[in-house]
Amino acid sequence: MTRTYVVTGSASGIGQATAELLRERGHNVIGVDLRNADVEADLSTTLGRDAAIRGVLAASDSKIDAVIAAAGISAPKALTVAVNFFGVTALIDGLAAALATSEAPRVAVVSSMASLQDNSPELVDALLAGDEARALDIGSALEAEGPRVGYLNYPSSKRALSRWVRRESIAPRFAGAGIPVNAVAPGTVVTSMTRELLASDQGRAMADAAVPMPLNGHSDAIVIARLLVWLTGEENTHVTGQTIYIDGGADATLRGDDIWS
Repeated sequence: MTRTYVVTGSASGIGQATAELLRERGHNVIGVDLRNADVEADLSTTLGRDAAIRGVLAASDSKIDAVIAAAGISAPKALTVAVNFFGVTALIDGLAAALATSEAPRVAVVSSMASLQDNSPELVDALLAGDEARALDIGSALEAEGPRVGYLNYPSSKRALSRWVRRESIAPRFAGAGIPVNAVAPGTVVTSMTRELLASDQGRAMADAAVPMPLNGHSDAIVIARLLVWLTGEENTHVTGQTIYIDGGADATLRGDDIWS
């Protein structure tokens, strides 16, 4: 059956690979990105998110089957939390009613292995409280301390996103409407975001120290796309609230088997 998917970040990386895979399989795709997309919008701002929601609803006649939120950045800036958290959650909030009209509605978002890294608990709490002004203030203060501290914006945004998925997945508007909501957490993926880092021996060593991937090493974007497509397909009826680490064994390497304490 042909389904209608909304894919954010569709112009590059995981989002682009996902949109291309869905189209190859005969589905309708409404891509959302800053440029080179069906709906061009800036997900870092409230106005941009509202424009994206209006554009998607107009392009789909308010009939969509799945949302795959892949747009994200990893800059050591407060902008990162605006895009990675609110750019995802606000868009899904705005499309939830349209999703609920589908016979098999689904949602998947792109988190990260970084969700397991050190983060700012204060920033995570602000994000989960939906307080964007406070979150941006905290993120800006981290940014002002330089790139090393500013990087905390990224793992904080992904930790909050995975926790949001876990909380919201069982809420009446999602579980009660038959909508599985999940996240994927990639390890190191070869995209435009990482290609420069991975081009040098030093960069690869740094990436591998933070995210060791004993199974097949760094992945291509299509690997992540295939899991996102399954999670948002009709076959997935009961997987929900999960962050699935598609990371070549990085999570198992770093955390071992002590994940239930």
